[in-house]
Order: sequence, then C-alpha cells, then structure tokens
Amino acid sequence: MEELSDCQQAELQVLIQQNCKELEELLNNSNASSKPVDLDEPIGRLSRVAAMQQQQMAVASRQAQRQRLQLLYNALQAIERDSYGSCRLCEEPIGYHRLLVRPETPFCLACQSRSEGL
Repeated sequence: MEELSDCQQAELQVLIQQNCKELEELLNNSNASSKPVDLDEPIGRLSRVAAMQQQQMAVASRQAQRQRLQLLYNALQAIERDSYGSCRLCEEPIGYHRLLVRPETPFCLACQSRSEGL
C-alpha cells in the first residue's frame, strides 16, 4: 500500500470532521429516546415492553455512535501527530480506499482480519 498523499489526507480530514459533526448532532437529537421508560405511565403491558425494547436499542445505538465518535476524534489527533493512515499494529499504510469507507479505522485490513479471527 502507498502512503496517503497530502491531497488524500486533506480530503479524509474533511470527511472525518463531517462525520464528527453528524454524529454529534445525532447524539444530541437522540438523547430523549434513550431515557428510561416511565413505569408509572398509563400504557398497556405490551406497549411498555415495546417501549423498553426501543429504549434499550436506542441506548445501544448511542453507545456505538459514541465509540465511533471517539475513534473519529482519535483519527483527527493522529492527523495532528502526522501518524494518520498508518496501522497501529504493523505500521504499514492502511490504504486510501479503506480509509474512505472507515476513516476512523486504526488498522489495515490484514491486521483487522487477524484480530477478528478471519
């Protein structure tokens, strides 16, 4: 794999910043859906179960979004340190096309596959 060009890195930095902004807005807007279900609210038992399931899914979704946002912040810090685009494990270039899909990824495809046991 080739190292990122300055143009590619600048393009990915803009993409990361856009993803951060979108996730921050999504987290701000989804805060109410992850609040605990009020058990004193007069709704049917099945409706309450459905509401609790939706609340649990919202919590899990928000957790995944927060984790991705942290990875995106880490990627921005790596850009500042001039280490963005290098695999944290093998230190080889990650690859522009992989970073276009997952700009926050800290691992090349080979190391990611090994860590997942593929």
